[in-house]
Amino acid sequence: MTEIYITIDGKTMPVRLVDNAATRELTTVLRESPITYEADDYGGFEKVGMLGRSLPTSNSQLTTSAGDVILYSGNQIVLFYGSNSWSYTRLGRIDCPSIDELKAFLKAGEGRISVTLSVSKSTGVRQIPDSVRLTGKPYALDGTELLREPSKGVFVKNGKKIIK
Repeated sequence: MTEIYITIDGKTMPVRLVDNAATRELTTVLRESPITYEADDYGGFEKVGMLGRSLPTSNSQLTTSAGDVILYSGNQIVLFYGSNSWSYTRLGRIDCPSIDELKAFLKAGEGRISVTLSVSKSTGVRQIPDSVRLTGKPYALDGTELLREPSKGVFVKNGKKIIK
């Protein structure tokens, strides 16, 4: 697996992965189910969000550039639309034609976004048993349980589509 996909607001872009323990574990997890998390702007150069799990790190001092996908502290994914220097684990790079398109895709400077990582270009609702979907917990449109109800976006709760 050398590529995964990032979906934001129904738009999907490929991420070319580097080969390391973190990307191997991430793709193994994503083969079972996509991961959806929320990410916020930080420092005017990145979107960062909690992955909901830890991955192995191989940190080194890096200077990032727009499009880099980085693992920070083993459990946070950072999507760069600018540059920063820090000790990170490189995961890959968003394959985007221009910085302007990348910033628009990441909604740079616009606040919180919902991000879905997957091994497939397409996402869609999977069959979720009533015993699970009627618990009142929110789910992403691909059927994965969200850690908390999003403040904006589209999700499923109690079997109904919610748009905020």
